[in-house]
Amino acid sequence: HRRYAPPSFGRIDTADEYVKSLEGRDLEIYLFGERVADVAAEPVLRPSVNAVAETYRLAESEPELATAHSELIDARVNRFAHICTSAKDVAAQNEMQRRLGQRTGTCFQRCVGQDALNASWATTFRTDAAHGTPYHARLRRFVEHVQRHNLVVGGAMTDPKGDRSKPPHAQDDPDLFVRVVDRRDGGVVLRGAKVHQTGTLNSHWMVVMPGQRLEAADAEYAISAAVPVDAPGLTYVLGRQSCDSRSREPSGVDVGNSKYGGQEVTILFDDVWVPEHQIFLDGEHEFAADLVERFTAFHRRSYVCKAGVGDVLIGAAAEMAAMNGVAKASHIRDKLVEMNHLNETIYGLGVAASLKSEPTEAGNWQPDVLLANVCKQTVTRHPYEIARLAQDLAGGAVVTTPSDADFQHPTVGPLLKKYLAAAPGVDADDRRRLLRLVENMTMGPRPRARGVLAS
Repeated sequence: HRRYAPPSFGRIDTADEYVKSLEGRDLEIYLFGERVADVAAEPVLRPSVNAVAETYRLAESEPELATAHSELIDARVNRFAHICTSAKDVAAQNEMQRRLGQRTGTCFQRCVGQDALNASWATTFRTDAAHGTPYHARLRRFVEHVQRHNLVVGGAMTDPKGDRSKPPHAQDDPDLFVRVVDRRDGGVVLRGAKVHQTGTLNSHWMVVMPGQRLEAADAEYAISAAVPVDAPGLTYVLGRQSCDSRSREPSGVDVGNSKYGGQEVTILFDDVWVPEHQIFLDGEHEFAADLVERFTAFHRRSYVCKAGVGDVLIGAAAEMAAMNGVAKASHIRDKLVEMNHLNETIYGLGVAASLKSEPTEAGNWQPDVLLANVCKQTVTRHPYEIARLAQDLAGGAVVTTPSDADFQHPTVGPLLKKYLAAAPGVDADDRRRLLRLVENMTMGPRPRARGVLAS
């Protein structure tokens, strides 16, 4: 029963302490072909750090919403690290997610870890019952460690997959799915890659999981384990985002949402050693599908976050209509009503899946699988229509407005402001900032549908 060593930075209680906990990790990170020395100091990545920090700030300002009492350590913990013990608990996550979407206007990156812990809670219990394994007790100790120190946990499920018509063991390259390649020193050695990984870089730990149903011949791929983000052998490569280099411009105006953002990485596992006390599934291939189904149910009803982000976009669209002097026009109001209808449908489906949760043998609660998947299917459609309507209400200036540098130019700047005039009393600088926000949220570095495409 090995214990987890307390992190060098101690317990995290505030957003500032979270940011400080990311210092000095010496991770192998690459962006634009160059190594990144400090995530929090890189302008392209700092907005994603700010978004995660907001999850701590919300817990400070609204503890009833963003924290819950944990029976594991008999204390209040961040809701992202909480194992749900009722349907009300599961639905409370949704309320927290919507609020964070409203506060950040982007992905705040902690949902995957939250869902991985809750899904694993039931799967480890069922695996132990079938095989006499110690996985559930190991997971419990890990969750207790996370809760006591208020850590961020990411989830790593999606493999590159290679030829989708073949299972992992039949791939030409066996490393296209993360697998166990060696066993030594009381642990396993992992090799492969995980892709589309949201927020892992801003986490302290990740839970590695299989990404699909497995066969008996895939036993070496049936691995689930907690891995520290700074484990030797891990390399992170940032995914490219539309207009991402704008974050390196001095003013930040053309970013649209310069304070908050998300990011995704490809994680390369180059013979990463994991001790056995951090392993929650190892070779029991028949439980891979159980874990995947439970995780996807949790994660797909988590898309309520997109309703919170949608609230920001709808507000921006309504304000653009007001700036243009057409807020009272009936066709404008009809479009805003439709945007709200689509947005609330996403929210309603996610909450319904949560409220229809049922208890598992392990004592936690599992969302309704069918409704969670209906929520997912809805989210693959509605955000695109909301984005289209927002662009329609904002107008062509969303894609043709000159740069901030041009607006600051002594000769053309005043003329640009003159011709960006709209309704009386509207400041041209306010208008272009709002245009950039709409651009950012619908087609820029952090569009509303980005997380859906990567899920």
